[in-house]
Amino acid sequence: MVSGQYPQQPVIAVGAVVLHQNRILLIRRSKEPARGEWAIPGGRVELGETMREAAAREVMEETCVSIRPGELIYFFETIQPDPKGRIQFHYAIFDFRAEYLAGEPTPRDDAMDARWVSAEDADTYHLNTKTRDLLNRIGFIHEADAKPVSR
Repeated sequence: MVSGQYPQQPVIAVGAVVLHQNRILLIRRSKEPARGEWAIPGGRVELGETMREAAAREVMEETCVSIRPGELIYFFETIQPDPKGRIQFHYAIFDFRAEYLAGEPTPRDDAMDARWVSAEDADTYHLNTKTRDLLNRIGFIHEADAKPVSR
């Protein structure tokens, strides 16, 4: 697997917002950037792959859950310099709403944990900042109702 560190150009990546039985699919990231934080599953787009194909593949690789990506619902960039000012990470990330097809979350690949999380419990997780913003924008969580982070 190619490292996303110190890229020569921005890396295109995708994520998938998967809802099933009023819960959202989240992973706990095992690699930088955002190691240890909870986020929606996703990863880099491979050469010759559409972004939706990449989203379905990445969700399967990280969680063993099969999905059908739909509409684009969120975009953000993450640019992270190292202490010397060199660009360590630069991702352009496109997040898609996705339909759940089958499977139970099982952490694999870049995920140290994977699970379905209810809106009531989501605020108790150490969510990645961009994931928190996304979930707030789509109405899954509400910042006014935020609870202390415990996971």
